[in-house]
Amino acid sequence: MARRNKGNEINGWLILDKPQGLTSNQALSRLKRLFHPRKVGHAGTLDPLATGVLPIAFGEATKTVAHVVDCEKSYDFTIRWGIETDTDDAEGKPVRTSDARPTAEQVQAALPQFIGDIMQTPPCYSAIKVDGERAYDLARDGEVVELQPRQISVYELEIEETISPDLTRLFCDCGKGTYVRSIARDLGRTLGCFGHIAALRRTSVGPFHEENAISLETLENLSNSADGFGALMGTIAPVETALDGIPALAVNGDDAARLKRGQSILIRGATAPILKGPIFATSRGVLIAIGEVERGEMHPIRVFNIPA
Repeated sequence: MARRNKGNEINGWLILDKPQGLTSNQALSRLKRLFHPRKVGHAGTLDPLATGVLPIAFGEATKTVAHVVDCEKSYDFTIRWGIETDTDDAEGKPVRTSDARPTAEQVQAALPQFIGDIMQTPPCYSAIKVDGERAYDLARDGEVVELQPRQISVYELEIEETISPDLTRLFCDCGKGTYVRSIARDLGRTLGCFGHIAALRRTSVGPFHEENAISLETLENLSNSADGFGALMGTIAPVETALDGIPALAVNGDDAARLKRGQSILIRGATAPILKGPIFATSRGVLIAIGEVERGEMHPIRVFNIPA
């Protein structure tokens, strides 16, 4: 019996500009039909309402997803005042309403309490697990979901534009686990007028930015071009793109072989001053391993098998 084709061996990152109306998994399914990869996943879910940066990891890049998920993220979002919904966005049902509308000055005055390390209660309709079940599945089944507040970090939150008395557009730069929908909900409650997300766009995830993001339409056009798969491969960034901010170490062939076997190596020469912390090693421009440096040695944590 002939062995089944397991798909194309692709190693690297695609910065997808996710369109509105698709879940992250639906967008991923569309990409699978275009690239036919052996292995693929996304780093950081976007709601169907949201657009923007959705990092897609192919092959060995899936080993670096955790680094991307932990990165800072930036959002451009619009709050509609006067209505709070059960999902905290425009797809939900109204649960509270108000005729009050905040002025730009009132919104600005309330923002500082949402900046810094703060406690935030995630939306009931979220991917957080409760007793092994996703919160949004429980909420859709009519169950009352009570999620506990948790600490998140908001580095920047500012008004971009007062569109109308009903709509204010803001920018947010935040850390892992932050829900912009919760910011809209809590800001509306603080101002006494209620509110929900009317539009949401993720503009960056760590080293991945919207100016480098590629739409599904563009990818489909590339797939149908004369070069086809070759044109699609031209959109893939190296695996180590996700490791921006982590020191790099170039190693020789012998050290590369040791790292691939899970063995530690001594750090010599000009790189010796690196004392401790995360690092990644390359050999002849190819990513070999991610590890930790301690007492002049690199200890591999993740090993990669990327063809030269």
